[in-house]
Formats: sequence, structure tokens, C-alpha cells
Amino acid sequence: MCGVRTNIVTAAEIRDKDASDTKLLPDLVDATARNFRLNEVSADKGYGSVKNYKAIQRYGATPYIAFKSIHTGRSAGLWQRMFHFYQFHREDFLAHYHKRSNVESTFSMIKAKFRDHVRSKSDVAMVNEVLCKIICHNICCLIQESHELGIDTVFWAESADAQEPAFN
Repeated sequence: MCGVRTNIVTAAEIRDKDASDTKLLPDLVDATARNFRLNEVSADKGYGSVKNYKAIQRYGATPYIAFKSIHTGRSAGLWQRMFHFYQFHREDFLAHYHKRSNVESTFSMIKAKFRDHVRSKSDVAMVNEVLCKIICHNICCLIQESHELGIDTVFWAESADAQEPAFN
């Protein structure tokens, strides 16, 4: 998951190529909600499930997940309301839904800056390498935003009673 304004990666789950994306969303939402306030979550059709809608709704956010042609509005609650919003106010729905392209921009930013391949050989090392690329990406985004917004960053505060370490 990533933010739509800053492209900060808020949560990441790295699995093998055959892992089901739709099952990962609730954990990503939970991890993001621990540090950020969620307003909307946009995702493609692959994430469309009642379980994912409930995971997003748990934090008071609105899910903008495109519906597959086989989906109906038969499920009650938020699923039904969003299905009808999708059917009858498609243009408004899509204006929110298309924010999901930001995650593609984030992937592109990471690949452009840190290359799109990994050099590690073992599975654990490959995961760690990708996670390091994500951390570096987030640091770059923080630096950029601090300059664009004119924010003075303070990484540690100097206190009057701080003592110099004693060396013997």
C-alpha cells in the first residue's frame, strides 16, 4: 500500500509469485492503519471481496474497488452500497478508483531509482533486498517532501542537560 500524495510505501508484503493478492489486503490495511489515517482505499478488481471491504470499513475508510462482471449487489451493507454507487455513478466512482494508479507510479519510482532486478541469490536475501529498496524509496520521498513543504526536520533534539559520553 502507498499514499496517494507522497508515494510513501505504508505497508508491504512480499510473497512468492503465486500468492493471492486479495488475501494480503486485510493485513496491509491493518499495518497501514497503525501509522496513518485511512480515508479511501483504491484497488483493482482482483481485491474485490466482502472480506476486503470489511477490513477497509473497520478503519472508517471507503473502498473503491472495481467490480468484476460476475459481481452483483446482492451482498448487504457496504458492498451493496458501493456496487450501486459503481453502477449508477460510475464517473464519480472512477475518479476515486483511478487513484490506484499511484501504486504503479510508486513501483515505477522504485524501479527507476534502484533498478528492477535483485542481485541476491537466496529467497530471504531477495526479500530483504526488496525491503531495503522500499526503505530507501521512503527516505527519498521524505527528503523530497520536507524540501517541497519547507519542513525543518529534526532527527534528535539537543537538550541542555545532555552529557558528553565519558571515555576512560
